[in-house]
Amino acid sequence: MPSPDLKLGLICACAIIFIWSGFIVFSRAGVVAGLTAYDVAALRFLVAGAFTVPFAWAWWPRDLPIGIQAMIALTGPGAIYSVLTFVGLSNASAAYGGVFTNGSLPIFTVLVMLAITGTAPKLGQIAAIAVIVAGGVLLGLHGMSAASDDVMTGIAMFLCASAILSFYIFGVGHWKVSARGALALVNIPNAVIFLPIWWFALPSGMDQVDPMLIVAHGLFQGIGPGFLAVILFAMTAYHLGPTLTSGFSAVVPATAALLAIPVLGEMPVMLEWAGIVTVSAGLALLVLMRR
Repeated sequence: MPSPDLKLGLICACAIIFIWSGFIVFSRAGVVAGLTAYDVAALRFLVAGAFTVPFAWAWWPRDLPIGIQAMIALTGPGAIYSVLTFVGLSNASAAYGGVFTNGSLPIFTVLVMLAITGTAPKLGQIAAIAVIVAGGVLLGLHGMSAASDDVMTGIAMFLCASAILSFYIFGVGHWKVSARGALALVNIPNAVIFLPIWWFALPSGMDQVDPMLIVAHGLFQGIGPGFLAVILFAMTAYHLGPTLTSGFSAVVPATAALLAIPVLGEMPVMLEWAGIVTVSAGLALLVLMRR
């Protein structure tokens, strides 16, 4: 594989922020409109699996031990992560989803690195992560105070999803899994296992919603988070390392708040603007530490 390239890693990370911001906003819109959490996950793997299956044999990373392959498949942005996130969004607002799923990711990633490799982040990285997390909390306070859903269930789902994804971010960087290899490992096993379970055993609301909504979510979830984001996560983790990758992911609450302005017509309040500025400052500090 080529040597790590900071500029390429930053480009991939920025693309992840854009895709994952849309993921939070549009997924919440989907489950509120009548799709179940399992429907949204199924649409993702139906489309992403169809895109991946023609190349699965050629892209499969046979050089990785079977245990590592299983870990990448289970902890990536696959069925487990997706269902946990979508169930969380069924019980709590997108504000919670952004803060607890993405905002906690740097913390879990640092803990995974420490537990598996004994590598502790530098003091400056810890400070930058603390600033990003603080900004995420500022962003979520207004939405949390206004929420009336069963938020405790949502928060628990979001934190579990974040912890699971941190293993994936660490793994693809530590074992240098290629973008194509990650795509095959995440999409094919999850599609093969999850889609039959959804079809025969899980509740669905597809017969109660507009077919165009189903098509729109299938295309977005399958091509965006299901296909492009898997590639971008692998490339970012390789070129920037797990800590900086998770730091960029933690910026999603801020960019999701900005995306909600044109998509949902939700203008951030002063506290949320303060959170956006704080998150941006923390990310800048983390990038400077990497340089």
